[in-house]
Amino acid sequence: MTTPSPNNAATGKPASSGFIFVFITITLDMLALGLIVPVLPNLLKTMTNGNVGEAAHMIGIFGFFWALMQFISMPILGALSDQIGRKPILLISNFGQALSNLMTAFAPGFWVLLLSRILSGAVSAVGSTANAYVADTEPKETRAQKFGLLGAAFGLGFILGPAIGGYLGRIDLRLPFLVAAGLCTLNGLFGLFMLKESLLPEHRRPFRWNSANPIDSLQFLASNPKILKLALIRGLCDFAQVVYPATFVLYGFYRYGWESDVAGLTLGLVGLSSMIVQAGLVGRIIRRIGEVSTLILGLLLGAVGYGLYAWAPNQYVLWASIPIASLAGIYGAAIQSLLTRQIGPDEQGRLQGAIGAVQAATNMVGPLVFTAIFAWSIAAAREPSLPGLALSLAALCLLIATGIAATSARQFRADQATAQN
Repeated sequence: MTTPSPNNAATGKPASSGFIFVFITITLDMLALGLIVPVLPNLLKTMTNGNVGEAAHMIGIFGFFWALMQFISMPILGALSDQIGRKPILLISNFGQALSNLMTAFAPGFWVLLLSRILSGAVSAVGSTANAYVADTEPKETRAQKFGLLGAAFGLGFILGPAIGGYLGRIDLRLPFLVAAGLCTLNGLFGLFMLKESLLPEHRRPFRWNSANPIDSLQFLASNPKILKLALIRGLCDFAQVVYPATFVLYGFYRYGWESDVAGLTLGLVGLSSMIVQAGLVGRIIRRIGEVSTLILGLLLGAVGYGLYAWAPNQYVLWASIPIASLAGIYGAAIQSLLTRQIGPDEQGRLQGAIGAVQAATNMVGPLVFTAIFAWSIAAAREPSLPGLALSLAALCLLIATGIAATSARQFRADQATAQN
C-alpha cells in the first residue's frame, strides 16, 4: 500500500527535535530494564540461599509478568496513539517509568518488587508508538536509517543500565533506581513542554477495543499476507533475544564465575557494540545491499554469534564474540522498514502495536522457557552440565528465521517494489 509523504505541519518544527525526545524515551525504557539485570540475580540468590537454579525460576516469573503487561498494553497504546496522537502516550511512558523505578527503589519485599515490574511492563510498552512517530515524520527512503537509530537507543540503554546497576548497586541497591526515576521525570517534563504532536488530525482514527485486543492484533497480522512472514521472522528474533535478560548473567555467574560488576560491564559491551552497529552501520549496509539482503545477513550473523556464546570455552572467547552477535542488529531496521511500506499512515499505530504484541508474547514465554532450560541444563544430576543450551536454542531460532527470509527474498523484494510505486 502506498503511503503519502510525511507532513510535519503537525509538529510546527523539524522532526529531528521530536525524534531526539523519542530516542531518549526509548533509551530510558531500556535503562530501566537494564538496571535490574546485573543486580536481580544476586539479590534473588540471597533469597534462595545461593541456589542458582531457583533464582533462575524466580527471574522467569518476573520476566513473565513484565512481558504479560507488555502484551496487554502494547496494542492498546498503539491503537490509542492513532486516536489521540503519539505525544500523550510517550509522556505516560516517561512518568510511569519514574513511578516504577521509585517503587523498585523502596520495595520492602518480593511482592512490591513484582508490582513495580508489572507497572514497568505496562508503561514501557511504547516501542510501537515510537516506531509510529518515525513513520509519521520520515519519508520512506530514510525510515530504515531512523529505525536504526531507534535500535541504537535500545543499545545505549543496555549500555547504561547494566553498567549503572552493576556499579551503583554495589554502593546501595536503591541508588540506581532513584537515578533512573530522576532521569525519566526530567525527560517527561521536557516532552511535556517542548514536544509537538506528529500525527495530523486527518490521519487519526477512532479507538476501537477490538483493534486494541492483543489477540485481534495478532489476527490483524495473519490477515495481511504481505506482512505475515515478516512478522513470523520478527517473532523468532524477539524470542531469541529474550535469552539476554533471562539467562545471560546467570550463565556468566555459573560458567565463568562473574560478579555483578563484570556482568554489568559485559552487558554494557553488548549494548555498546549494538549501538555502534545501529547508529553507524545500518544505514550504510542497507544503502549498499538493500533491505532484504540486510535482513538475511543480520539473521545469519546473529545465529553465529549466539552459537559462539553457547560454546565459548572461556569468558575471553565470549567477549570476542560480542561484536559478531551485535551485527545481528542490522536486521531490525530492515524488517521495520519493510513492514511499514505495506501499511497506510492511518494504520501505522495498529501495525506497530501488533508487532509489539508479538514481541510481548515472545517476551512472556521466553523467560519461562529459557530459565527452565538453563535450570535443567545445570541440575546437579546432569553430567556433564550444558549451561549453553539456552543460548543454543536462541541460535537455532535465528537459523530458522534466516531460512524463512532467504526462501522468501524474491517475494519481499516484489512487495517492496510494489509499495514504492
